[in-house]
Amino acid sequence: METRINIPETDPGALKAMLELDKYLQTTDLSNTHKELIKIRVSQINGCSYCINKHTKDARKYGETEQRIYLLSAWRETNLYTPEERAIFALTEEMTLISQGGVSKATYDQALELLGEKYLAQVMMAVITMNAWNRIGITTLMQATLDK
Repeated sequence: METRINIPETDPGALKAMLELDKYLQTTDLSNTHKELIKIRVSQINGCSYCINKHTKDARKYGETEQRIYLLSAWRETNLYTPEERAIFALTEEMTLISQGGVSKATYDQALELLGEKYLAQVMMAVITMNAWNRIGITTLMQATLDK
């Protein structure tokens, strides 16, 4: 596998800035489950194996079920998720795929109605942050490792 730069070693200030976003997210009202499901769904869309591996493990630590993790990529086809989670996933997908038409009024309005302004803002910041982490992981070829 090709070796690419290690951003924390090459530019520690860049890593510090990203970690500050993560620190902010720890202070929000977002549930641990919502944070991890957002991270997993963004990473599925972007194809970041390192982040999918990391955040599925983290989700399990917070009590998320295997079934809900496995079905996340097909969330529209199951009733295992709450209306709030479904609104979060719709917003997450449209924000992550923003070049394909932006965030629709219907998706935004539904999320606002179900989540309220503050929680919606926090969800948006979680999506933005995870997309940034994915771009770092994918560009630098970070690899998931086999658990022993």
